[in-house]
Amino acid sequence: MRKAAFILAALAAAVAVVAGFAARGSGPTAATASSHREAPLISEDPSADNTDTYAFRSPDKPDTVTIISNWIPGEDPAAGPNWYTFSPSARYDVYADKNGDGKPDVTWRFRFKNQAPVAFLQNTAQSYTVTRVDGKGAGRVVGSGLLTPPDNIGSRSTPNYHALAAAGVHDLSDGATVFAGQRDDGFFGDVGAIFDLVAIRAGTGASGGGKDFFAGYAVHTVALQVPLSQLDNGGNHVVGIWSATDRPVVTAQLASWRGQKFVKKTTAWRQVSRLGNPLINEVLIPTQLKDKWNATTPDKDKQFEQYYSSSILAKLLNQLYPQFGPFQETNRADLVSVLLTGLKEPNLNYTGATLADEIRLNLAIAPTASVGKGNRLGVLGGDLAGYPNGRRLEDDVIDISERAIGGALIGHSLPLGDGVDANDVPYMSSFPYEADPFSGYDNTKGQQKP
Repeated sequence: MRKAAFILAALAAAVAVVAGFAARGSGPTAATASSHREAPLISEDPSADNTDTYAFRSPDKPDTVTIISNWIPGEDPAAGPNWYTFSPSARYDVYADKNGDGKPDVTWRFRFKNQAPVAFLQNTAQSYTVTRVDGKGAGRVVGSGLLTPPDNIGSRSTPNYHALAAAGVHDLSDGATVFAGQRDDGFFGDVGAIFDLVAIRAGTGASGGGKDFFAGYAVHTVALQVPLSQLDNGGNHVVGIWSATDRPVVTAQLASWRGQKFVKKTTAWRQVSRLGNPLINEVLIPTQLKDKWNATTPDKDKQFEQYYSSSILAKLLNQLYPQFGPFQETNRADLVSVLLTGLKEPNLNYTGATLADEIRLNLAIAPTASVGKGNRLGVLGGDLAGYPNGRRLEDDVIDISERAIGGALIGHSLPLGDGVDANDVPYMSSFPYEADPFSGYDNTKGQQKP
């Protein structure tokens, strides 16, 4: 639920406090340990909860596009014996929109199955099937019987974990490469300060000093590396990416046949979570509409336009930090452009008049650095291969978003930030790029007693 979108995680907290809402539960469980809990219903269903979506041209394989979709916020590596897995009853989706209409032109669907338990421990290695759908056509299975690596439990249960994880990279019959399984949470941010009424530990937050809440926690990842030629439309070269989760819904109706009455049951898939740009549902969408937003497809996002153009976040910044303002509260066409259509002037990744929450990636722009080495401020830092042109792991979307809502695109370039500028561990230089998860046995957040 970190639906990491475009405006500070910080302000999400302020919205919650100002509105008088309190998070349910306590302790670092999957449902409470991160800032991803952006909507009431999905906060009760963490295994279906999107946390982040990334899309970028692969620096080490620039003829491919890497799409990383994360689920299950705040996985504590030591949380056994029922460790975290993908839900066998959910359907996990990755979408690509090649023509800017907010509808998928290519879809990858993932279904997972559990394996037999090991002793008293849950077996966290799962088998899965990947189905690809092109346009509105019939789907075709492009991978079946694939295996995730187990969670990183410890050196006795999962020795030589990096090799176990590497064996979880598979080739699909459509030419893509896939990985599914547990990874270190590549997102970074000072959530502890953010949720304390948007606290800034030092100065404007641009000079370090923050505490990365996500250090030591994991997520479950689906990563795809797709040939660039499959996503390039041959025109403006811009593709829109987002991820979602579906749950089955059973409908029962009373029917009759030859005088006999019976209950007819039908099952359909219903979307319960989605994620394109970071922090959108957490921060921009009002609490009473968050569940509706999660169930809506991007092509219907015009109904939410007012929450981009008249941002409550700017209003909160004016109330909380008048010394940094004034911040423009209405007529924010800059935010609508960046988040719903792509930037047209200058033309970076514009996809047309349809308003849709997608990560827009201009495939004609080459990678500028190896993974983890790009300018963390992306386009605001002069690096056109970074957010909001796609999203790389190293893009500091909290700082970028704070500066954007503060008015960086309309002449108010205050260097706001949360003081956390990078992930707690380095990313890998090759697919799937996110680092191995921490070991449950190592329990980096615990203290060893004398």
